[in-house]
Amino acid sequence: MKLYVIRHGESENNKKGCYTGWLDVALTEKGLGDAKKAGERLCDVKFDKVYSSDLLRAKTTAKTALSGYEIDTTPLLREINIGSIAGKPLSVMTYEERCEALRVGYSSFGGESINEFHERIKSFMHNVEELGYENIATFSHAGWMRGMLDVIIGFQLPRKHIYCANCAIAIFEYTDNTWRLHSWMNL
Repeated sequence: MKLYVIRHGESENNKKGCYTGWLDVALTEKGLGDAKKAGERLCDVKFDKVYSSDLLRAKTTAKTALSGYEIDTTPLLREINIGSIAGKPLSVMTYEERCEALRVGYSSFGGESINEFHERIKSFMHNVEELGYENIATFSHAGWMRGMLDVIIGFQLPRKHIYCANCAIAIFEYTDNTWRLHSWMNL
């Protein structure tokens, strides 16, 4: 099985340079254009199932990129819950504080710990392992995509080493009870 994980298009908070987490924000015009480009990249793939985070920016990306498909939404595909810093400018935290939050999570801000986040990702992965489909599309968030990679390799790579542009497409394969990264494309 191949699991295509697509990050949402540029959101209003991406454009403003603000933390978003579980806030429901819309896509920008550029974000809608990027979603169309992602759809063009995916046009030759027949998906057996399409999932999206239940947050607006991911749902809009899914509907724009794969307009002919029924899309099932799930909170399992949401970005990490960053708690009280959602909506605040990125400058509210120092680089060191951001690195620490990425390493341990956001429970000190009323959000999820990294372990809780990874358990949510694993839950989604286990759900799709049982389906027996050939190709599944999921529309999610940068943190979720990087988190899935962390879960697969068994440790957390430094975020500065994993560039994840809006509408990036990561393809993961599940064969012989093992997950692998097939490819990662930034549009």
